[in-house]
Amino acid sequence: MRRLVVWMVVWAAALAGVPAEADPVRPAPPRFFLAGPGVLAVHNAHGGERVRVTYRLADGTYEPGAFSQLQRVFRSRDGREGTLTPRFAEVLGWLYDATDRRPLQVLSGYRSPEYNEAIRKRGAKAASASLHTEGMAADLAFPRAGLKELWLRMRELECCGVGYYEKGGFLHVDVGRPRFWEEATSGVDQNLSAENARLFARTDFDRYASGDEALVSLHAMTLPPVRLHAEVAVEGTTETARIAEPVPDADGCVETDANTRLRIANLPAVTKAALLFTPCERPGATPEVIRTNPVAVTLGERP
Repeated sequence: MRRLVVWMVVWAAALAGVPAEADPVRPAPPRFFLAGPGVLAVHNAHGGERVRVTYRLADGTYEPGAFSQLQRVFRSRDGREGTLTPRFAEVLGWLYDATDRRPLQVLSGYRSPEYNEAIRKRGAKAASASLHTEGMAADLAFPRAGLKELWLRMRELECCGVGYYEKGGFLHVDVGRPRFWEEATSGVDQNLSAENARLFARTDFDRYASGDEALVSLHAMTLPPVRLHAEVAVEGTTETARIAEPVPDADGCVETDANTRLRIANLPAVTKAALLFTPCERPGATPEVIRTNPVAVTLGERP
């Protein structure tokens, strides 16, 4: 519940705080490299709810009311709601557009940690650190005739996690690390995220202007806390950014857990590169470097 409250506060600020920079004639470009048309229709295959919303407005801002409706449709089977981020909404929007704007059929969206653990105890194939529990994943049914082709198409984008479940007639789609699998190779019963083995980071957006600050969250953290050096490398360059909040300690490190949101300042201009965080210590199987998605930072205003 604490995680949900924190996410709601963070994303309420994010949804309200994107500046309207475009003129009324030409819509502002999306803040993400992969983006949908700004509209999305979804159908909960179990609860029956259907909604069609405009989640992104012409000025590039996101509509909080639309996200509230989507979170209801994507809710856990025990009735609890997670937080749907703009990043995941844009991936869903892309899928909606790529499949002729037919409503997406949601078989499983958010899973509360309690529900996820309950179905695991019943023998269901669900990862202990499933991204469903962070509101970052969904199982979506599509017509079988085009299912594999859609999977292959998403693989080529290298944007997401995409699993192909031929027998079930669905794709698992998430905004975790780019990877792909079929049901036989999913490894869902192998506890692959144990001891932070698959720890990764995500920024609130992909595109920034010079002077912007990025909000970064850590995911698949199974062995907290993790202390990070305040200096942040920028992949492929000698440039660095810096963790501004939480405030680093005397050793220049910041302690984080799964609820921590890092505010990153001093973003250098870059075309497309990941931010790289270095742990001060490496508990368990914590990676040597924790990567974000690629970001672009432009001089002046965002394109």
